[in-house]
Amino acid sequence: MRRREFITLVGGTAVAWPLSARAQQTALPVVGFVRDGTAEASVRFAAAFREGLNKTGYVEGQNVTVEYYWLEGQYDRLPALMADLVRRKVDVIAAPGFVPARAVKAATATIPIVFGVGEDPVRIGLVASLARPGGNATGVNILVQEVSAKPLRLLHELVPKAVRIAVLVNPRNPFAESVVLEVQKAAPTLGLQIEILNASTIGEIDAAFATFAREHIDALFVAADAFLVSRRVQLATLTARDRIPAAHSARELVEAGGLMSYGTDLADMFHQIGVYTSRILKGAKPAELPVAQSTKFEFVINLQTARALDIAVPPGLISFADEVIE
Repeated sequence: MRRREFITLVGGTAVAWPLSARAQQTALPVVGFVRDGTAEASVRFAAAFREGLNKTGYVEGQNVTVEYYWLEGQYDRLPALMADLVRRKVDVIAAPGFVPARAVKAATATIPIVFGVGEDPVRIGLVASLARPGGNATGVNILVQEVSAKPLRLLHELVPKAVRIAVLVNPRNPFAESVVLEVQKAAPTLGLQIEILNASTIGEIDAAFATFAREHIDALFVAADAFLVSRRVQLATLTARDRIPAAHSARELVEAGGLMSYGTDLADMFHQIGVYTSRILKGAKPAELPVAQSTKFEFVINLQTARALDIAVPPGLISFADEVIE
């Protein structure tokens, strides 16, 4: 598999150069940026990463080269990609996401790694401790499992008559099981009936909505997942077609037409990854950079979608929201 098969466009800028052009870039440090999902679904995240780089004077294309690799859920790409990055001895590998982070850590013990994960990085073997990581990796830990049931509670407050709630998860996501457990634990206290449906492909999303229609689902909760975020237009189209109130864990789905979202501000995580990447480029050692904790959350409501669904949003929820889309 050729390395450039992984490289795509981000923010309208080409990052796949001919070999002759790449040779002219050899004086610049190279950062490999590995992310699940698609470039189109991650524009805001890539911009936040670059802003983090800029904080300490690194500007992409001027004094640092960033090579973006979008997995699009195809994890079988990782072994060849990691072997290539290690062979070329890139200066830093930024790996937002559990699967890329684990793959990078398994591939190299020398190249600095900056991760962003939702599970305890000590428990999953990325670092020795949060305060002193000890190896070649450090990064950002976000709270995923701890807040996974919060969108469900807000959805219940927004649509109190909804009882049968479908939860859509990507079974390939390592967090899927823990999210399901948290939701199932919260459901009885809210008087809700939960049905879990899996989707890791475009066709499986369509099939899930066919199930919603047969089962007379009242509302939908889409669990946090990069692939599902990348399918936000498909999800928004289907929920609008079937008039299903939908809660999400990422604001991108609400901007596309979902009803509401509550979750970690992922852009803040990417910004911190950019800051740590730049610090390492300036000479800091990952072993001595404590794992940062991203605790910035955001609650977003789409009032236009609420009106289309004939949902009256309580004033208290509007005042609680970080952003209201009119």
